[in-house]
Amino acid sequence: MNRLILSTAVLALTAGAAMAQDVVRMGTEGAYPPYNFINDSGNPDGFEIELGNELCKRAELTCEWVTNDWDSIIPNLTSGNYDTIMAGMSITDEREEVIDFTQNYYPPTASVYVALDDDADLTGVVAAQVNTIQAGYVAESGATLLEFATGDETIAAVRNGEADAVFADLDFLAPFAAEEADLSIVGEPVPLGGGIGMGLRESDTEMKAKFDAIITEMKADGTLNTMLKKWFGDETQTYE
Repeated sequence: MNRLILSTAVLALTAGAAMAQDVVRMGTEGAYPPYNFINDSGNPDGFEIELGNELCKRAELTCEWVTNDWDSIIPNLTSGNYDTIMAGMSITDEREEVIDFTQNYYPPTASVYVALDDDADLTGVVAAQVNTIQAGYVAESGATLLEFATGDETIAAVRNGEADAVFADLDFLAPFAAEEADLSIVGEPVPLGGGIGMGLRESDTEMKAKFDAIITEMKADGTLNTMLKKWFGDETQTYE
């Protein structure tokens, strides 16, 4: 009887391990549209959710989406709370000292300033989301950096007079400038980063290779370009 129980337990553990290998926990912020956001049904949605689900489908894996605050998204990856990051994260040398990245699935694009006034002082107080390449740029630009946990808070800081301008990805700020009369893009676009990629633990080399191969495949068959145009418009940068 004990042997039977032991054998059953071993089989259960083996099945559980196999099942666990078929599930990839995808970490995202859920607060950076159109890259990722929470839709009206309370579920993660956006470009990266659609892309991540397609990556998992082609890899014959099951995606489980986990939302996490931006400022702790890398520590929670390295500690094992999820297996990947898909959260509009630019590939930078600094981040690659801590985690690994796939090749980019969004080409390097511009960052811009948005303000209430076309004559806003871009060397004054500038808001940016914490731990972003934009925050790093502002800190080195001579302006006074005012950091916030979310992108929405950076917009609010401009509206309530805490900041002269906000600096973030063009694709995040452009809808605010287009749809809200009090906000406009000011100054010149600033190219930053090496594109956006999927973050992984440095030890997950097999998973990185698998997703890299599928991203290459999606670039070649045009699927990725179709998604980029769907979420960012026909004028967005795509892959040749």
